[in-house]
Amino acid sequence: MSTASPDHVGVDNPNSSRKMDESIIPARDPEKVDLSEETTDEEASAPPLQQRWNQSATNIFRFLGTIYAFILMGMTDGAVGALLPYIETYYSISYTAVSLVFLSPFIGYTLAALSNSLVHHHFGQVGIAVLGPVCRLIGIIPLVFHPPYPVLPVVLAFTGYGNGIEDSAWNAWIGNMHNANELLGLLHGAYGLGATIGPLIATAMVTKGGLEWYTFYYVMIGLDGVGLVFLTAAFWRATAKLYRAQFLDTTGGKRTTTRTVLKEPITWILAMFLLGYVGAEVSLGGWITTFMLRVRNAEPFLAGLTVTFFWLGLTVGRVVLGFVTGRIGEKLAITIYLVLSIVMQVLYWTVPNFAASATFATFLGFFLGPLFPAAIVAATKLLPSDYHVSAIGFAAAFGGGGAALFPFAVGAIAQSRGVEVLQPICLAILIFILLMWWFLPGGLKPGGLEKAREEGEKVGDGMRKVIKKVTRKRN
Repeated sequence: MSTASPDHVGVDNPNSSRKMDESIIPARDPEKVDLSEETTDEEASAPPLQQRWNQSATNIFRFLGTIYAFILMGMTDGAVGALLPYIETYYSISYTAVSLVFLSPFIGYTLAALSNSLVHHHFGQVGIAVLGPVCRLIGIIPLVFHPPYPVLPVVLAFTGYGNGIEDSAWNAWIGNMHNANELLGLLHGAYGLGATIGPLIATAMVTKGGLEWYTFYYVMIGLDGVGLVFLTAAFWRATAKLYRAQFLDTTGGKRTTTRTVLKEPITWILAMFLLGYVGAEVSLGGWITTFMLRVRNAEPFLAGLTVTFFWLGLTVGRVVLGFVTGRIGEKLAITIYLVLSIVMQVLYWTVPNFAASATFATFLGFFLGPLFPAAIVAATKLLPSDYHVSAIGFAAAFGGGGAALFPFAVGAIAQSRGVEVLQPICLAILIFILLMWWFLPGGLKPGGLEKAREEGEKVGDGMRKVIKKVTRKRN
């Protein structure tokens, strides 16, 4: 669910004696770089400048490819929740059994978290561009044949790996770019767009078209086939050679392994934050339709429309608030967004009215939207550059596991307690990730994360400072 892309190798680096603004230095097309004898040792080992998404036609093509990939990921994840009641009815299974469609992708996400760095090292970004869509197709194609239910969780593990490997790679690549908050807002807005139109199309096909749930996946096969061609063409020359040239030269020839990165507490704080965030997001998106049908007694089409409103709010929030987050500082902005999300969640839970529920669900999505992009930006600001591929890749893919773990937990508990358990579970998750966010180094002022890295702040230092201030005031 890339990082400092190999394309960085193709950016002209200024001589250390030059004092001109890096942002105005023209960059060559990354595809035109020759890493043979024409590239000096000094050029190869120089730290890369931050890329811009539009610095070359190649980067534009690749950025658009990642946008398309995230739309497909959103459609895949979002449609499951809308189709869940119909899958349950088709196979005549319980909440617990149908929840396995959420749990099995967790295996794929976990493998993606552990293998992201290796895939980059051996195959480069082009390996991600091929592997992601292919694994998604392996998971989707069997669905159109509506096999026996036990087959569904097995094949959906492949979609989990495909989504996880792309999620981590493209997040890390764009997270290192200039104006990362805004670009990641657009990237995750694309996911939200897919998660908005996916349930809408799926619900319309079933409720208005009278089609079976599995016919939606004919649409996804065609779209993922296009994605495979698009991404492979875009990243064809982003090879392992370019990736290794960038990072192995800057780390003295040593590969920064996932094991090394996992010794850094910040990696785990971000991974737990994203695990909870994605878990809350997909639990809501996955179970809202069922909740509105069974608890709010909504009509089937209106129940499906509510989850569309949730994903639409999330999409708009990612795009709009992405331009706000960086200006007021990631630490403060996400604190505000989470507090407002908790308020919306409580109102959604306690006000038993369909119109109010749909409104609160929309605003809940809006304030949840920018959380994932901001966490990726925080990682790029708090961790060394050679950690970004593994750390962001691990955190994003591990966090993507929340899309499997928590929705499954909701379904398993709902089997005995009713689908109403969705609300308190999501509220608890939101409170948990707020605490995780406060444990990150850095104050609430703009530039707090950068200052924390410069001063060598550790995990929990900010929390300890606040506690000391409160204690002093009481004394």
